[in-house]
Amino acid sequence: MQKKKYVVGVDIGGTSVKNGLFDENGTLIDKWEIPTRKENGGDTILKDVAEAIEANLAAHDIKMSDVAGVGVGVPGPVQGDGFVPHCPNLGWRDYHPDRVLSALLDGIEVKAGNDANVAALGESFKGAAAGVDNVVMLTLGTGVGGGIIIGGKIVDGVHGAGGELGHIVVNPEEPLACNCGNHGCLEQYASATGVVRMARRLMNSTDMGSSLRGIADLTAKQVFDEAKAGDELAAKAVDTLCMYLGLASANVAMTVDPDEFVIGGGVSRAGDILTNGISSYFERFSHIIHKKATFKLATLGNDAGIYGAAKLIL
Repeated sequence: MQKKKYVVGVDIGGTSVKNGLFDENGTLIDKWEIPTRKENGGDTILKDVAEAIEANLAAHDIKMSDVAGVGVGVPGPVQGDGFVPHCPNLGWRDYHPDRVLSALLDGIEVKAGNDANVAALGESFKGAAAGVDNVVMLTLGTGVGGGIIIGGKIVDGVHGAGGELGHIVVNPEEPLACNCGNHGCLEQYASATGVVRMARRLMNSTDMGSSLRGIADLTAKQVFDEAKAGDELAAKAVDTLCMYLGLASANVAMTVDPDEFVIGGGVSRAGDILTNGISSYFERFSHIIHKKATFKLATLGNDAGIYGAAKLIL
């Protein structure tokens, strides 16, 4: 039987769907985006995806019979069998996107996974942790996502909650509630909104001088920039973020003992001040681990999801 020559990786987001056409070696041939139409419970999303895939294959003169399958990253919990119990960002509930998309594409194989887990798989496939089979990824953006790859496979968990690292509780005494309703989640400290909130908390609770005090619409980038420039209050806010990330990472390492941690998302653009700070606290909190995991910055950017989705098939 002739080997299938291509795979497609699909990363479904709340605003757009990123798609990538790959060859059998995982080399990206083409990528494109389409809008995510979420009206009517998101019932047209996969139809749009199928039509876009068919159009792209036709443009490259590729037959559907030459495609080994389609991998899909979904912004919500995905169980091991591809079942999505709920996905508020898309309007899906009790849904099997793998089966629906397969039926739309002449029955070819489709595999689905949580988008953060799939991005982690992408970084372990062709990104910062290429060739490493045991990787944990933390995606620091407006919120905090995570993905755990052990033995080259995604850790989904029984209920699809594997890798929900943003909701590890790191401070049960936190008075403010997280978006999930709990208190003291990692997301409340390690996200872009979290570091700004910590800086504002310091400004309100101390008389520490800071250039941040004159900024009305404070951003995470400004906090990191001022910390690099020597601002004491900004540096303390960043140090607190690194402490909580080091603590959470050490707890994860005690559970799955990865080779590498990969830090992605918009906050990762802060660079070495972030990885060095996390590593320092990780050393402290993972005392019994003699060979420490390393911390690297993600390299695939917004393409991590399509690479990981393709790897679901490859």
